[in-house]
Amino acid sequence: MAESLVSEGKIILKKCEGRTLKSGGSWVFDNEIEREEGHFENGDIVNVLDFDGFFMGYGFINRFSKIRVRMLSRYRKEPIDRKFLEDRVRDAWIYRKSVTDTSSCRLIFGEADCLPGLTVDKYEDILVFECLSLGMEKLLDIVMTSLVKVLGEDGIDIRGIYERSEASVRKKEGLKPKKGWYWKKEGEDVPALVSITENGVKYTVDVENGQKTGFFLDQKRNRAYVQELVKHMVKSGQYVRVLDCFTHMGTFALNAALAGASHVTAVDISDIAIKEARKNAETNGLADKVDFVEADVFEDLPARINNNESYDIVILDPPAFTKSREATKKALNGYREINIRGMKLVRDGGFLVTCSCSHFMTQPLFEKMVREASHGARKRLRQVLFSTQAPDHPILVNRDENSYYLKFYIFQVYTEK
Repeated sequence: MAESLVSEGKIILKKCEGRTLKSGGSWVFDNEIEREEGHFENGDIVNVLDFDGFFMGYGFINRFSKIRVRMLSRYRKEPIDRKFLEDRVRDAWIYRKSVTDTSSCRLIFGEADCLPGLTVDKYEDILVFECLSLGMEKLLDIVMTSLVKVLGEDGIDIRGIYERSEASVRKKEGLKPKKGWYWKKEGEDVPALVSITENGVKYTVDVENGQKTGFFLDQKRNRAYVQELVKHMVKSGQYVRVLDCFTHMGTFALNAALAGASHVTAVDISDIAIKEARKNAETNGLADKVDFVEADVFEDLPARINNNESYDIVILDPPAFTKSREATKKALNGYREINIRGMKLVRDGGFLVTCSCSHFMTQPLFEKMVREASHGARKRLRQVLFSTQAPDHPILVNRDENSYYLKFYIFQVYTEK
């Protein structure tokens, strides 16, 4: 019989507490716990019981964190052992194979894959992960070994695994930042730069120094929507000029250029991002179709309005302006400002692509902001498309564990008459 990974520890909830957990959530907060029993250490897997002793499931415990327990399983009869974790990894991989191109994709998405606090991205034959929970950190060797094994069963030979566990939220778990090669295949010289192809566009991903795990895979399908929009416009005989704001690696800009846009202007404040975007454009033979501009979008948009510029498509894909509920009001002003100016730059009958990747900028709040921005810009909007993150970033229904965060819209913009 396989060795159980569950400790002797027990967590007993207060009466009438654990409502989120009972409605399908994955977290137990510190103020919901009546008492602790048995021996355990931070990061161990413990039994979670209701006030009357009813078994609620197994989860990681961490006294350092306000999220005291992160749930792993609801079933007492399901043993928590190495096979359990390998099965979770296999389930995640089967799901990805069912819904997306897996050459480069998100393999593990934390609570949405019942592996709390762990994110793993696959870039061809390289894996990059971020671990934000102490409990999962204790099980990393098992999970990473399982990933290499499960992918190997499909003929995918993983050459290296890179760790990017640098987020400040690790402090709340009592963890220090970590970065570097976690594992390399013996005898392999594994580079930190990986070539990938998405929607027909080639990119170089820097797993060591790129944003997050190296690339924003969550917008994969939405970039394809922009590519499709441009193709339809070009096919109908339109001259398509595109302004891509917060371009980062040039992803939306290059999708538009590949689709046949007449000209694309891509703006970002980061000189490093602009350099990488230019290299990606050259790799794809699109350097003559895209102008990359290093500038602050908040200053660049008003200047373009003053110059009476107009575009057939304006794309707004900013970084998260808010990472807390407290900062949401200030963030709303930023979103409203760029959307008003973006709308003013869209020609009559053109299109606005606007996004938010902040969990705290909810869909109703974002839609309210768009309505206010359209009023401020004196424009009318016709919604063409609403989308969220790519399906390899699955969304948990009726839960609040940050699995749903990306809002993506395409609007037709026309002047009020």
